[in-house]
Amino acid sequence: MKGALRYGATVLLALAAAAAPLASRAGVGLMQLPGLDADGPVTVFYPTASADRPVLRGPFTVRVAENATPVAGNGRLVVMSHGSGGGPWVHSDLARALVEAGFTVAFPEHHKDNARDASRPGPESWKRRPQEVSRAIDTVARWPQLARLLTLDRVGMYGMSAGGHTALSLAGGRWSPAGMRRHCQAHIAEDFNGCAGLATQLRGDLLDGLKIQVTLGVQRIFFADDTAQSHHDPRIAAVVAGVPYAADFDMASLAQPRVPLGLVTAGQDKWLTPRFHSDPVLAACRPRCELLAHLPQGGHAALLSPRPPANVLGRVAAELLADPPGFDRAQLAAVDQKIVAFFRARLLP
Repeated sequence: MKGALRYGATVLLALAAAAAPLASRAGVGLMQLPGLDADGPVTVFYPTASADRPVLRGPFTVRVAENATPVAGNGRLVVMSHGSGGGPWVHSDLARALVEAGFTVAFPEHHKDNARDASRPGPESWKRRPQEVSRAIDTVARWPQLARLLTLDRVGMYGMSAGGHTALSLAGGRWSPAGMRRHCQAHIAEDFNGCAGLATQLRGDLLDGLKIQVTLGVQRIFFADDTAQSHHDPRIAAVVAGVPYAADFDMASLAQPRVPLGLVTAGQDKWLTPRFHSDPVLAACRPRCELLAHLPQGGHAALLSPRPPANVLGRVAAELLADPPGFDRAQLAAVDQKIVAFFRARLLP
């Protein structure tokens, strides 16, 4: 009997010791690191013992502990790639879920394709983005406060929209600007904003034909390069792509992803028509990839949480990023947890 009591006390002490780091982790830290070379800043969310407080970032209020001292989490990093013209704040709910599970999260600012400067989106940005992800890992590795708490041999990567394109590239996919041009020549009326971006929108009037011809003309000039683009970083060990731009990929290159690949899709995406983007990826990679979540009533902005207010968006963006009728944002917390579970299963021992 005494032996049993002694054993029980030992187990309770061990459990208490294991739980101590979690109990001391009171908040989500936030710091901004200078990027390498000419890169923009890298925004980092991380476990900390300091308490959160509301912080204003543009139109967003996020609860973080700015420049607080990092504490040990699970030792793993996830790099997140924002969409065209985006930034870290629209993914801060997912970042919080990851930090609360012990991960550190780093956002590179993609050159001239971010909320401060959205002047060069599209293939020119897509060529650089995977390298910017790799340099974000290097940036974190050079910051002693963070690096001492992390092991960077197995890093996770998440990307949404154009960031999803980045994710597919890092999972082993090959694409080319000419692949986008060929897709748009064949399907521009059905996937117009996937081809034209936010420049304009088809309205069902006499100007539609002109918009289509101008878009195709620009692509013939600037998207002629058929060189296959790819990028491999051996540190990246698991990838999640949310509503990715994918019509320019050689789908055969995604039949056997280089690393575990998860996808999140939205059935009512008006920006990237699913049958030209996420659907072909799933058809190509299954069963070697995993559909983590499908939001049948979700639009392109379903994974932006918090979602940008309509008054800071242009007219076309506000229409394409509006939630379709009936979409319930309460389900996003469960989607975040599925993404967390995917990374936990593939990055932790």
